[in-house]
Amino acid sequence: MKTKFLTTILGLFFSVATFAQSGTTGTLSWTLSNGTLTISGTGAMPDYTSSFPNYAPWYGYTSSIKNVLIQEGVTSIGSFAFRLCSSLTSATIPNSVKSIGNEAFNGCGLITSLTIGSSVTNIGSYAFAFCSSLTSVIIPSSVTSIGSYAFRGCSGLTSVTIPSSVTSIGSYAFYGCSGLTSVSIPNSVYFIGESAFSYCSSLTSVTIPNSVTNIGENAFSYCNNLKTLNYNAVN
Repeated sequence: MKTKFLTTILGLFFSVATFAQSGTTGTLSWTLSNGTLTISGTGAMPDYTSSFPNYAPWYGYTSSIKNVLIQEGVTSIGSFAFRLCSSLTSATIPNSVKSIGNEAFNGCGLITSLTIGSSVTNIGSYAFAFCSSLTSVIIPSSVTSIGSYAFRGCSGLTSVTIPSSVTSIGSYAFYGCSGLTSVSIPNSVYFIGESAFSYCSSLTSVTIPNSVTNIGENAFSYCNNLKTLNYNAVN
């Protein structure tokens, strides 16, 4: 009887400890209140994984998080930080953030609003993959590279602004963005990865500048409505 009672108490203790609605992660603090996850402090957010015990500390609340508010002072968003937050609809990334880790928002299928701060230089692989409700993205002029699979499967994405700071677009970066109708690639880009725009079935026009020296295999495959492709290659 005592053993059963002790087991129950310990189970409740570890449940509360594991699913606390506030805490620390690295040098940062986090609080979840009324569906809004606020992360504050100074420094980089740790990288997480999809495996126990290296989940993000708010992992137990992924279905309850509706908004993510990252405050000034946070310098990076860790890998897998908000992966599969199935109720997330908006996220604010401040100007202090310089990098967005791999799979940071992967699978956040309800997110419609995204503000990326003006200091981000790198968008990691799968960072916003399968955010199928996202309709438009303005990538700030600080970004120099868009990672592989970064926006894969963002089927609701109809427009994307790629700034002149970007030099490379990773493989499969916009793969399966079936709502995307046109793309203008700035003359800073020299590399477009394999299958970068494959299965963008609504894509009708693409402009590729002469700065591009390397286009990966199948970069525009299965873009069945593509009617205009402007590319002035330099020999």
